[in-house]
Amino acid sequence: MAEYDLTLHMIPLLDRQLVFPLLEFVSTKGVYRAEDMLKAKYELLSHTNMVDFTGSLYRQIHDVDELPEEFAKKRAEVIRKLEESEQKTEHIREVIENPEVAGSLRQDKLQNMKLLGESYQCTPEMVLELYNFGQLQYNCGNYGGSADLLFHFSILSTDPELTLSAMWGKLASEILLGNWEVAYEDMLKLKETIEKTHFKSPTEQLQQRSWLLHWSLFVFFNHPKGRDGIVDTFLLPQYISTIQNACPWMLRYLTAAVVTNRRRRNMMQELVKIIEQTTYTYRDPVIEFVEALYVDFDFDRAASKLEQCEDVLDQDFFLTRAVDDFLENARFFFAEVYCRIHKRIDMVGLSKRLGMKQEACEKWIVKLIRDTRMDAKIDFKDNTVVMNPSYNPIYQQVIERTKALVFRSQVLNGAIDKRDSLSSKKPEQKQKNRQQQQQQQQHQKVGRKAHDNAVAAPVM
Repeated sequence: MAEYDLTLHMIPLLDRQLVFPLLEFVSTKGVYRAEDMLKAKYELLSHTNMVDFTGSLYRQIHDVDELPEEFAKKRAEVIRKLEESEQKTEHIREVIENPEVAGSLRQDKLQNMKLLGESYQCTPEMVLELYNFGQLQYNCGNYGGSADLLFHFSILSTDPELTLSAMWGKLASEILLGNWEVAYEDMLKLKETIEKTHFKSPTEQLQQRSWLLHWSLFVFFNHPKGRDGIVDTFLLPQYISTIQNACPWMLRYLTAAVVTNRRRRNMMQELVKIIEQTTYTYRDPVIEFVEALYVDFDFDRAASKLEQCEDVLDQDFFLTRAVDDFLENARFFFAEVYCRIHKRIDMVGLSKRLGMKQEACEKWIVKLIRDTRMDAKIDFKDNTVVMNPSYNPIYQQVIERTKALVFRSQVLNGAIDKRDSLSSKKPEQKQKNRQQQQQQQQHQKVGRKAHDNAVAAPVM
């Protein structure tokens, strides 16, 4: 299903070495031709320092045993740069890896640099070499060394732009190492930094947030707390705006996270609102399933889209392991809405819509009724489910509609008090300013009178 493959959308917003796992996955699924994928991998990594690996790809593409001379030259140049950077950073690495020095460092970066400069003769140029060496290690595929070097640089550097770049590099290194706990913490720090940084333009901040949304997918779909984290992050107002304006295809992952996380089922209504606002720019079976179920209440279309979801998710790098969870929870949402709308439900028809065998569907419906505490019973003679309609009492409806009234009233009262206090201060401030002006004028008069007397005085 190349039609719904998001790899081409994601490539511009990912680092080239983060793109490689996606290409490997797509190759195994046979979405594109094997020859094209091999060339894409070579083109992707030919701009890195992974010379040996790109050489093996070159051999496969051209079916040769010997590599051109340029590969040997590039390999020698990379080794020379590594040795040179290692020598330049040897002293500062020895210093910062000393436990005593590491324990004496504080949050104040200027104070840290003063300490390192006075006590250990470390200069800002040496700190910058840590960044260059870390970047070189990353391009060579040594992600462990890169993560350590960029971490030390981000602690010591006073350059905000390079520090932000180092944080991105460390996050990428931890992702490629599969250190999901550390990557999760780094992602949260990076998110906080992006929100606190004053960028030159709103477009630059939008780009940073778009990168974070895409890079975070690696973490969220591999970390134990990821399904909660992705919902909490993606539903923040600034990131909803980013999705709607820059990368609407990310709505697939938010939708999948809400559907597969039944504990966050209360977020479904908010998700539906976002889908209604965004589907004119992007849509796929995952999004259309929720739209058909909660917006159009078209159960036949929802059932059709649910069948397509299995193939779409199976060919998605991030969602392929969530196929079973998605289908199970999607059937739950489907049956819940279907049961709440219909009074009498034919088990045979419902089992066909859910893509389940009738016997399994009957057991599943019994469990659903028990878990959701629906007022329903199963008529085994007619093979139907009979729903008893339930309505919220008028008192409960009033409570639901007014539960936020107290908070809103407090906010309104606070705003009124603040406005009144400001307005009451204005006359006092005006009176104070007027008195100061009068005093200044009085001082000026006294000064002029004294000057005139001095001029008129006789010379002795």
